[in-house]
Formats: sequence, structure tokens, C-alpha cells
Amino acid sequence: MSLQFAESDRPRKALIYCRVSGKKQTKDGSGLHSQEHRCRQYAEAKGYEVEAVFPDDVSGGGDFMKRKGMVALLRYLDEHPYEHYVVIFDDLKRYSRDVEFHLKLRRLMMERNATRECLNFNFEDSPEGKFNETITAAAGAYERESMGRQNRQKAIARVEQGYCVQSVPPIGYKYQKSDAGGKVLVREEPYASIVHEALMGYATGQFASQSEVTRFLNDHPQFPKRSPSGRLTQHTVVKMLRQKLYAGIVGVPKWGVADRKGKHEGLISVELFQRIQDKLDGRVYAPTRKDTAEDFPLRGAVCCSECATPLTAGWSKGKYKKYPYYFCRNSKCVAYGKTVARQKIEGEFEDLLSTLQPSAPLLKVATAMFKDMWNERLAQSADMAKALKGELKALETKIEQVVDAVVEATNPRVISAFEQRIVKLEREKLVLQEKQGKLGQEGPKPEELLELSLRFLSNPRKIWESGKIELQRLVLKLVFPGHLEYCREAGFRTPRTTMPFAVLGGFCNLKKKMVPRERIELSASSLPMMRSTTELPRHCRCGKRRLA
Repeated sequence: MSLQFAESDRPRKALIYCRVSGKKQTKDGSGLHSQEHRCRQYAEAKGYEVEAVFPDDVSGGGDFMKRKGMVALLRYLDEHPYEHYVVIFDDLKRYSRDVEFHLKLRRLMMERNATRECLNFNFEDSPEGKFNETITAAAGAYERESMGRQNRQKAIARVEQGYCVQSVPPIGYKYQKSDAGGKVLVREEPYASIVHEALMGYATGQFASQSEVTRFLNDHPQFPKRSPSGRLTQHTVVKMLRQKLYAGIVGVPKWGVADRKGKHEGLISVELFQRIQDKLDGRVYAPTRKDTAEDFPLRGAVCCSECATPLTAGWSKGKYKKYPYYFCRNSKCVAYGKTVARQKIEGEFEDLLSTLQPSAPLLKVATAMFKDMWNERLAQSADMAKALKGELKALETKIEQVVDAVVEATNPRVISAFEQRIVKLEREKLVLQEKQGKLGQEGPKPEELLELSLRFLSNPRKIWESGKIELQRLVLKLVFPGHLEYCREAGFRTPRTTMPFAVLGGFCNLKKKMVPRERIELSASSLPMMRSTTELPRHCRCGKRRLA
């Protein structure tokens, strides 16, 4: 008898379960601590011994098996099958806000011999008690779904007004209180400038691939790397390139809100953003070779003069150290396996860039020509505005036609195709509206636009000697439209340059001479003509003319 009395007097063991709706409440508020404090006071008043606490910080409702705290609690009960625990929680809404999962969780607790006790609700094992419990759970589910619908409706309204509703803004932006109410995205420096440089570089071709953008961001000391490894992945960079908020665009197609101009300032124009999307959709990105960067900047840009195969490069191991070489990789070529020292070929390339430097008077002539073209373009702005207005009207008509076709369509695949077409047309509309808006704005002075271009045209070698692989590849792309032919014995062939350098180079190499009074044709003489050896074109063993 005394043993039975001692067993009944022994304190029952209790487990506490507490939950808040998100991690933000865990950091900013004290919901979990308050619930635990109340539950401990309840256990002390009841004479229970609290053995463990299981917190959760995920949103309410839904499958409780997605909550780590609840899964850990059930596992703890399974690990102690002979104990009869009391599970204490602060409010029934913290326990479950979904009727289906509430009933399932009640059954799982009963199977594990656990007794549920709530501070704001009395559980009764009777038809009336179960009915009240089910009604209370249904009321919680209704409240959750109703609040979710209201929040979604408010979010849709905000997006329709041009505001971003993401809980976490993309890198380069932060939220700031708006005078119109709510919060609006604003630039966050220096991150915004770094993202702008990366996006502009990819759109303009300064960065040839996503791998180069990734390398640029990883090498930048001020750019945040929000990953355990401390390095950005290429997948993360592609998501950045796809982020339409950077173009000042907002829209949530799954809510039925098409893309539109946002209230925040974009880091790039819509036109440049569309260029990035076209570039991403047009090619598959692949990791680049790690030794392509600083080691051999001319690899892929210079080809063999014998077989026109792009030269590859590598390091040759010597007795004491390694040596860098360029060489032809075509096994059928006569120059196969014959190497050229990196210092030699890159030194000759720098000399080649020096020959492309135009004189100061020619740059003045180019500046004057640009100003004339600029003034002529300004005179055409009125016609351009009229043409853009017509294109916008035609595009809106096309959008209306596609919308009408969606209404009449019944096949889900056809509807999906029409919806994608509408998204594309809306994006084109934004581009045209952006161009139309720029025509009415006072742009920068032509001198400001010319400054960087003239600096590049006047001395491309200086930019090459900076040593930055991105700038070196930009020089190759802007100066030479194709491969440069290189011969091991004669050096670089006469290169084909882009239009600005071809025009200025033609002026630079122009030799002025008075035409003699006598006939220009060569005299018809049977004797051999004597010519200076300096005037003869020089050839190498490959039979092709080399630079004089």
C-alpha cells in the first residue's frame, strides 16, 4: 500500500513544446522564451518535472512533420516508450492550426501514451470534448487561411503599385520607409555599384561568360559571400543575372501580376537586362579553365599562321622552374609541338598595339566628326519619338489580341504558351517605354561620352598593360574582330582591326606625295627594274607576307 502511494506521489515527467511563426520572431521578439516561461510555471503548479523543451520557428498550419521541434518531440517519445509524459504547450494555435493534421497529431500522441495539456484549453476524452477540440482547431485553420488570403491580397496590391514585396531584398538593395507608406527598395552601397559593374560587364561583353562574372565577384573584397564556403557559386551568379529587380522591374506572374516598372531605381536599364536574358537563353554556361585567366591572356585570340588553329598554351617544366609557352595544338600542322615563349609573343603583341595609336590631330578630327553625328542624331529625336509611339501602340494591340486568345483557349498547354508570350510582350513594352522616356530627358554632354572612348582609342596598349584579364579581353574584342595570325619566325601578320582603328589607321598610314607630270605607268623597258630592298615585301618560310 505504501509502495502504491509513493508511486502516485512521484512527480510526473513533462515535455514543453513552444512555437513561433518565423525566425524573425525568434530574433526580434521573445515569443519562445515567454511561452517556455508560462509552461514552466504551469508545470511547477501541477507538480510536473520538466525534462526537455522543444522549440519551433516555422510558420503555422500545414504538415507538422516539417517542424523540426515537433519531429524531435515525437522521436523523444519513441525513445522512452515506458514513460508517460505530459506534453505542455501554451495555446492550441501553437500546437496545430490545421484540422487534418491536428487529428493525426492527437492520434500519434495517444499511441505514445502522452497526455496533452494546454494552458488555454481543457482536453476532455468525451464526445463533447473531442467536438470542442475539433471546432477550435477548425477555427484556427480558418483564421490562418483567412490571414494568408489577406496578406496575399495586400501583397498583390503592393506589387501592382510597383513595390517589391520580397522579405529579403537582393544584394545591392535595402528597404527604406516610403513617404507613400510601406517600404521601398533603395540602393545600398558599395554593393549596388559592384552589382552594376558585374551586370554591365556581362551585358556589354566585358565578361564573356558567367564564370568570369563569378570570378570577378569572388575576387572583389567588398562583395558579401553568403555561403559557408565563403565563395559564390555559379548558380548563385546566374540567379543574380536573372533578377529583374536590378532592372527596376516588379511582377509576380503566379499571382497574375505582369512585369511593370517599379517604384525603385534600377541598377541597369531594361534594355540591358533583356540583353542579358537573351545571352543566358542563347548559350549553355560551363566552367572555364582555371589557368585561362592571368597566365595566358592571348590564348584563343591568336591562331597559327600555318593552319589557322587557335594557339593553346601551358607551362613547361624545366630543371629548376616552369616556363610558359604558346604552341599550336593541331597534330597535322608543320608547326605542331613548336613552342613560342610567352614573353616573346606577348611583347610583340604590345608592340602591335603601339602601332595602332593614332596621332592627336586625328583624334581631334574624330571628335569633330562625332559631334556632327551627335547633332544630327538630336535632330532625328522627334522622328524617333513618333516611331516609338507607333511601336508601342502596335505592341499594345498585339498584347490585347493574345489576351483575347487566352480567354478563348481551353488547352492548358496552349494557355501556358500564350501566357509566356504575354510576359515576353510586356517586357518588350517596358523596353520601348524606357526608350521613350530617355528621349525626353537631357542626356550627358558628348564630351563626357567621348572621354572614355578617346582614352581607349588613343592608347589601347596602356589598358592592356593594366594586367587585368577582363580589360585585356575587352581590348582584344574591341580592337580585333577575329583571330590574329602569328608565325614563329615572322611574328604577327597584318591584322584586321575594328572600324574605328581601321579608319584612324588608314589616315595614320597615308603617305602624301605629289603626282609627277609624266605618266604614272611604269616605263616599258626590256631591262630589269632596280628596286631598293627596303621596298620589297618581306616573307618568311611559310610564304606569307609579314609586317614591315
